[in-house]
Amino acid sequence: MSSIANGVASTEASGKKRKSAARVVIGLSLGIIGLSVLYLTMGDSMIGLHRVWQALWGRGGMEDVLIVQTFRAPRLVIGLLVGAALATAGAILQAVIRNPLAAPDVVGITGGASFGAVLFLTVLSGVFGRGLLPVAAIVGAFCASALVYILAWRKGTDSLRLVLVGIGVASLLSAGTSFLLTFSPAYSATSAYIWLTGTIYGSTWGDVVMLAPWLIVFGIILYFNTGNLHAQLLGDEIAIGIGSPVQRHRLLLVSLSVALAGSAVAIGGSIGFVGLIAPHMARRLVGPVIHRVLPVSALIGAIVVAAADLIGRTAFLPLDIPVGVFTSAVGAPFFIYLLYRSRRAG
Repeated sequence: MSSIANGVASTEASGKKRKSAARVVIGLSLGIIGLSVLYLTMGDSMIGLHRVWQALWGRGGMEDVLIVQTFRAPRLVIGLLVGAALATAGAILQAVIRNPLAAPDVVGITGGASFGAVLFLTVLSGVFGRGLLPVAAIVGAFCASALVYILAWRKGTDSLRLVLVGIGVASLLSAGTSFLLTFSPAYSATSAYIWLTGTIYGSTWGDVVMLAPWLIVFGIILYFNTGNLHAQLLGDEIAIGIGSPVQRHRLLLVSLSVALAGSAVAIGGSIGFVGLIAPHMARRLVGPVIHRVLPVSALIGAIVVAAADLIGRTAFLPLDIPVGVFTSAVGAPFFIYLLYRSRRAG
């Protein structure tokens, strides 16, 4: 009888957690809707909600339609997509590496994407169209992650080695990016410098069309590999015991994280710490179960980037401050706090 009672209690607890996760998702989704309303109405020109609604459908004044459809709406969508991609990439890395300090910008993925994109912007943009920028960033991210993976390999990969090697590779890539900028033409270097701060200024519907297909494809692949990600969280010995090919799945999942981060960095620039902060906040809200953490992380990341861009766009008018300035201002102290907590726990 006691085992039956325990089973019933466990089922009820699981049901409550699912309901709680559903409430969190609904609440965050409503938060995105409210943030979107503020984003479209606020700016150098304040536009009422009714006028925004008309402008979205191509009605109303030409100035309202231009501001909403051409300037604000695509920038908002890019902010949401970039934030969701970076946060999901961070959640995958923290689950695979099983280290709370893991994030695309910490372990060198963002650095590789930035190096690839800056190389493209400063050397190859005149030869190829800008549509290949995501490809250049993803290739750079994959090369950086491959280097990290090879250097950290010792009869398998260890989470601590991956983080330490990743930090070293990130520093090396940062130096390489600075070298490229130093010897580039002034116009290309200036453009790349602005991009490196992490900005979605000037985003267009073309950028949305460029980024969205990558995220849809990688999101579908991730959906079908959530179980493999959960196995990684159990630890290598348990995962091997239940028949999971740990190293093969780890390589696939890290590749997914690289692809998501690389495509986001290609459009939004080097926006730091979103992949570090969002998964921590998600676990605080819904617990460690990965199929709950992933969507909540994506929603939180979308809110963080869009809100930071709204602040940068409206708080210091007529200046437009890059979104990466605000995410770094919040993320850097948070990273130091995590380091301090890890040291005390150790």
